[in-house]
Parts: sequence; structure tokens; C-alpha cells
Amino acid sequence: MELLRFFTAGEIDDGKSTLIGRLLYDSHSISTDIVEALTQQSKTEGASGEINLALITDGLRAERKQGITIDVAYKFFSTPKRKFIIADTPGHARYTRNMFTGASTAHVAIVLIDVQRGITEQTRRHSVILSILQTPHVLVCVNKMDLVDYAEEKFNQLKKAYTAFTQSLPLKNLHFLPVSALMGENIITPSEKMHWYQGLPLLPFLEQVDVKKEQSTVPRFQIQCLLSDAQGLKGFAGKILSGVYKKNQKVVVLPDGKETQITKIETHQQEVEEVSINMPAVFYVKDTSNMDRGSMIVPIEHQPIIKKEFTATICWFSEHSFTYEQQLVLRQGSFSTKARIDKVLAKIDWYKLTDIKSKGIIDMNEMCSVRISTSQSLSYDAYTDNKSTGAFILIDENTKNTIAAGVISK
Repeated sequence: MELLRFFTAGEIDDGKSTLIGRLLYDSHSISTDIVEALTQQSKTEGASGEINLALITDGLRAERKQGITIDVAYKFFSTPKRKFIIADTPGHARYTRNMFTGASTAHVAIVLIDVQRGITEQTRRHSVILSILQTPHVLVCVNKMDLVDYAEEKFNQLKKAYTAFTQSLPLKNLHFLPVSALMGENIITPSEKMHWYQGLPLLPFLEQVDVKKEQSTVPRFQIQCLLSDAQGLKGFAGKILSGVYKKNQKVVVLPDGKETQITKIETHQQEVEEVSINMPAVFYVKDTSNMDRGSMIVPIEHQPIIKKEFTATICWFSEHSFTYEQQLVLRQGSFSTKARIDKVLAKIDWYKLTDIKSKGIIDMNEMCSVRISTSQSLSYDAYTDNKSTGAFILIDENTKNTIAAGVISK
């Protein structure tokens, strides 16, 4: 069964946790004992006997006390048509880094907008991030429609405003949906109170949205570990990042550029003729010298870029501001190398959606265009061409903490 990853974004108190709670509750994806426990807890917290749907995803005590979601909460559920992984990301500006994390692997982004409050700075911030991360589908849910008597005019006004504001952003496949998460309107079934809306409700949309065409077809494979078969032959294990690999295919091992040939392919301990995207695989090749964890195996005719310097957009995670003296490690999948940020080219102005000059200082949750150099050659594709090889994280060499994540421009 096909898996869909999606996440919620938007301003604090726009109803993200309530929307996910309603989706899980009304689709009967929560066990009876959990429902009973949450109902009792809702009564204790004074919710008039009604279950507080936000409690389904607000799993941290600290965030309940503050009334905000402070971490990325992941939930899993399925319907007869599809499996789902939901990332409920924080709405507060301070936790932009968490939103970046939740968005990085998503097929669909659900951007919630309070119909009365309208587009906020955080709406703009999240929309910019979605455009940078090239999220395949963006579904704008205009929430709390019950507060404006389900007026079509109010929905159309926000739809027009959001379309105008994102005109300069390269957002993919933009969709709009009027909902009331609290009342359950347009979540599972079409809303009679918004009969003027002719599109799909939330769950049917998520069940039917097509994401396969967004995946790169250029073959990419990165070695995660070395294995040996029963005959003592050395195999190279990993996951197919994109495309299809076949037995007897001629390939090149990067970054050293050695040409060889795949002699055998195994998946799930069975020998096969070919493997495709997302499948675990073990490759056996003719010449195994100079091959190690992090090496990339690619077709000779479809090679990525190999450089020690590139331009990228990064989101700074650390509470400590960036300094040029920092010792960094760049990690791209299973490949690691020492790195440094040579120049901060520009920061992103969330409101004007333009770049502004930087003095070389990057603070937490800021996004910047930077120039990075590495001690070893990096094999990569531009993020817009292949997300798997065009994304990376930066680690502080001294503390071992992840301090930034980024996508490669060129």
C-alpha cells in the first residue's frame, strides 16, 4: 500500500493540532481506550465534556501548559486506500527549525489559515520554506469557517490574497479547501454547510493526490554499509534513492570516478534482476577497491555534480549564532566530510519575500543563501533535480550537535 507523508503548517492557534485530531478521530483511526482517556482528560481540563481533539497530537506536557506545540509530533494511520505519516509541526516563530524538519520529507503540506486572522508573518515564513523545499503539493486549508457562517465570500477573499502573495514563489500544485476543524466540516465527507465548494474534502484529497510523478527517475544509490555473502563476496548495502538499477549495469563509483559493473543485486536476501526507488538493496560489483560507506554508485551516463564548493540555502537550527570560525561537518546521507561556510550571501526577508544583505551573522531559525566548501569532493544533484542527493545537514564538529540543514542550489 502506498505511503503518503504530510504535515501541517501555519500560525500558532490556527488549529493545526485540532485539524489532525479531527482527521484521526472522524476516520476512526484512534483506539477506543485512547478516546476514553482523552475524553476523561478533556473533562478534567474543562472542555465541557467534549473531547479536546488537540490532545491527540499535543503529546508533550510542557506544550500543553504553554498552549503551543513545541516539537514535531508524528502520527501514523491508514485507510483502505493509503498509509499516512503526519507531522504536526509548531506554529510559533521560535520553532521554525522544527517546521523545516517536518517539511523536508513531506509529499503534501497543509497550510492552515484562520479565516478571521488571515495571512500572517508565520504564514509567509512557512510558505517560503515550502517553496525552497519544493514540497510537491500545498493544500491551503482556510480554517474556522464556522466563525464566519461558512461564507463563500470570506473563503474566496483569502484564496485571492494567498495566491497574490505567493505569485513570486515557485510553489507546486497549489490547492485550497474551506474547513472547520472544530466542527468537522469538509474533513472526511463533503460539508452541507459549504455546498458551494465543489472540491474534495481533506481525507479524500489525501487519499487521491498523486505524488509519484514528483520523484526523480535518475538512478542514485549511496553505500550505507559493507556486507559479505555466503561465498565471502563483498556487497554494498543501501537504499535506492531514485530511479532503477539492473543487473550487469555499468556504473561509476563516486567521488573517485572508478568504473565497474553490477554483477549481482539482492533485496530482502533474495537475488533479483532489478531494484527501484526506496527499495533496500545489496550491490555486488566486479571491482570492490576504494569503495566505502558514503560512496555513491551511479550509471556512467547519468552522473551527478562532483565539487568541493557549492551554493546552498540553509536554515540555522542552533541557539548560538553562526561564526566563520566554527568547525563543521557536512553530512549528506551516509557521506560525511569536514566543511566550512565561506560566505553568507544573503538572508531571506520573510515579509517582502526578497533577499537582504547579511553581515555574516546567522541567528536561530534564519534562512540564508551561503557558499560552502568541503574538504572532500561531494557528489550531488541540485535539490530541485533530486531531493535525496541535494539535501544535507551541518554538524558542529566539537559538540556533535546538528546546527543547520540545507538544500543545494548549484
